[in-house]
Order: sequence, then structure tokens, then C-alpha cells
Amino acid sequence: MQVLRSRVLLRPRDLDVSLRFYEGILGLHRSREFGSSPHRGVVLFLGGAELELTETAPEDERPPSPDGVRLWLQVPDLAAVTAELTAAGVTLHEAPEHKPWGLIEAIVHDPDGLSLVLVEVPDDHPLRVDTR
Repeated sequence: MQVLRSRVLLRPRDLDVSLRFYEGILGLHRSREFGSSPHRGVVLFLGGAELELTETAPEDERPPSPDGVRLWLQVPDLAAVTAELTAAGVTLHEAPEHKPWGLIEAIVHDPDGLSLVLVEVPDDHPLRVDTR
């Protein structure tokens, strides 16, 4: 299988609340918008992928979030990011910690409870080496 692009699809309980979190607090930028209420969607740039938030019509059943799904977001300076997020009122569910696998990670949740793993890759970590 050849994958040409990828996108994470979320159907939040409240699109506007989620947009305030992802755009206003995390600072993600819009790639595109489509549709109109109650079938509106917004696509945000997410590094090498995209994050699509789509509005759920009142008559639609909201599918449950699968257990164990988390977004892995690499940032250049985790201390600065977590300071900005806590100043904006975001609760750290796991404070930054140097993990046994060599990455520095912290966890926050989006308005629907989805875990966002914020990751800093230290300069000496193998992920910094291009092995292609």
C-alpha cells in the first residue's frame, strides 16, 4: 500500500469548543474549511499530517473514541510549550518527564478527553538522525 497523505479525523462533542482549543490554545493553523452547520468541517495543519474536526449533526450518533488512541505531537521546546499551555488554563495530566526510551514527554487532554502526547526529541536521540 502506498500512502500519499494522512489525516486524523475527530468528531468532537462541540466543534467550536474544540476549535478554540486546537487553534486558540495550541496554535494550529487552518488548512481548509468545508460544509455548513450542522455538517461543517475544519482541517488543521498538524506537522506532516492534518487534523480534521467535523461537526456532528444533532441527529447523528457520535461514535465512541477508541481506547488507547493518542495524538503524538513533537515540539521543539517542551518546557516552553507546557508553560504556555498551563498559562492558558490547560491541565497537564502528566508533567514533562525524560522517559526510559530517551524522549521527553508530557500529556494534556483535548476538550473531549483525547490524550495529546507532547514530545521533545533531545539532540542526542536516534530520532534526530536521518537513517534514509
